Amino acid sequence: MLDVANYTPRLKVQFNDVIKPALKEQFGYTNDLQIPRLEKIVLNIGCGAEAVRDSKKAKSAIEDLTKIAGQQAVGTIAKHSHAPFRLREGMVIGTKVTLRDVRMFEFLDRLVTVAMPRIRDFRGVKPSFDGRGNFAMGLKEHIVFPEIDFDKVDEVWGMDIIITTNARQFGEHSADAQAKALLKHFNMPFNA
Repeated sequence: MLDVANYTPRLKVQFNDVIKPALKEQFGYTNDLQIPRLEKIVLNIGCGAEAVRDSKKAKSAIEDLTKIAGQQAVGTIAKHSHAPFRLREGMVIGTKVTLRDVRMFEFLDRLVTVAMPRIRDFRGVKPSFDGRGNFAMGLKEHIVFPEIDFDKVDEVWGMDIIITTNARQFGEHSADAQAKALLKHFNMPFNA
């Protein structure tokens, strides 16, 4: 695990020294507090029917997500029973983890520099913003992360990654445009 007390991530230093001044110049911010920044990254693996058939699958997904995030993941629990899917209320059907500060920057660094280049036939990510400056993407295989030992994986999971920023409308610049510029400075490989 990462010792977060005495460590400053490379991307955080880059944000403070390079990205903040570049964004301030690009958008004409008059105050440093107007500059958008990352707030959190949420990782999610949905196990679905696999977890209903075998509860060990959900535990495996939680362990894998914990390795990827460097922080303990929690199970997501079904709120309602659904008989056609043999789903009962209270069953673990997925896992999630929220990363902030040091772990957030470390994960983003590993995602952009290590995991994405390992994706087969990778042509960049589609810019998928929600209108409020938050970015969402999905991975088809969680095994692109080096923390996962491919030989010990019993199931390959898809994974959702949501990057939340504090970007807000500024003049004629939308929150999404500002968030996209921020992520481009972090070398997020957008395809459009």
